[in-house]
Amino acid sequence: MNSDQQPPSTEQPPLSPRLKPKRRMSRRTRSIILYSSLSVVLAVCLVIAYYYYSVRSFADEIYGNSKDIPTMDTAPIEGGPPVPIPEPPEWDGTERVNILLLGGDSRGLKADSHPRSDTMMIASIDPVAKDIHLFSILRDTYTSIDHHGSNRINAAVTFGGPRLAMSTVSDLVGLPIHHYVYTDFEGFISLIDALGGIDFEVDKPMRRTDNRDDPRYNINLEAGMQHMDGLTALQYVRFRGDIQSDYGRSDRQRRFLSAIADEMKKTTSLIRLPQLLKSIAPYIETDIPPDDLLKLARLGMKLDTGNIAGIQLPQNGAFKDAKVNEMDVLVVDEDKIKSYVLEQLAS
Repeated sequence: MNSDQQPPSTEQPPLSPRLKPKRRMSRRTRSIILYSSLSVVLAVCLVIAYYYYSVRSFADEIYGNSKDIPTMDTAPIEGGPPVPIPEPPEWDGTERVNILLLGGDSRGLKADSHPRSDTMMIASIDPVAKDIHLFSILRDTYTSIDHHGSNRINAAVTFGGPRLAMSTVSDLVGLPIHHYVYTDFEGFISLIDALGGIDFEVDKPMRRTDNRDDPRYNINLEAGMQHMDGLTALQYVRFRGDIQSDYGRSDRQRRFLSAIADEMKKTTSLIRLPQLLKSIAPYIETDIPPDDLLKLARLGMKLDTGNIAGIQLPQNGAFKDAKVNEMDVLVVDEDKIKSYVLEQLAS
């Protein structure tokens, strides 16, 4: 052997990382990982079940709130017997659903009575296109109310409850009204407070004082961005003390309702959802069956609430101001209203 040659090495080359033998996981480690994974899955399932239970309980409660609403007209003209109110059409879950939103002031009234509605809107939702149109109906709209002659449209809920209001609005706009949702001042205040308030731009200073009313309902707002609690928000949506009167108020109400819808879809609001629903349930009533309400809730999360089409009814050119029986009213052309509604839904 040449002295310059090195003897062959007996050391093995290092194994490639891919070829290194794997250390076997101990049974104890595998058990810890398995039980940890199962715990996470169980926790997720419990959270989902809790949220479903909260929504279902809410749906049951507000549906139950409507059980005492008469299905007959309890205040017919001239003291006659109760008159049947037409049954609302059924919603099949796939066609456009039209929901009458009623906001009223029930302060000082008996539990089983309804005031004139302070706000009337139609939420028209297309579950296929996932769009929503929001129609505001001016409360001084003069129209026919079954078995009560003609009157301001906001009197319908007083004469026969939400069911009569639904049929009256349906006759006016030419749409089937499938369901209603009713709330009052306290329900609105509770909803905004439960959301933690809403940031909203006030377009002008707003002032109104009524010495006959509770001072907490006086209106005193500055212009600019504000973080509104329930009472502040109520001041905003009630204000009509400017030249635009009900026209301006209905526009503000539509915009604020859109802001509420946006806030409801935020993650922080969803986290507080069970408590939110619990706090507002006593102040809301509806005839939407719980199963349908769950469908609508899932659909609502998919709607583009930042692009709600807000429309006022009656539209310009479809009414004239008049005084009837000492009431300031809007005498309307119902054919123009019906055509306008269909045009808006098709756009």
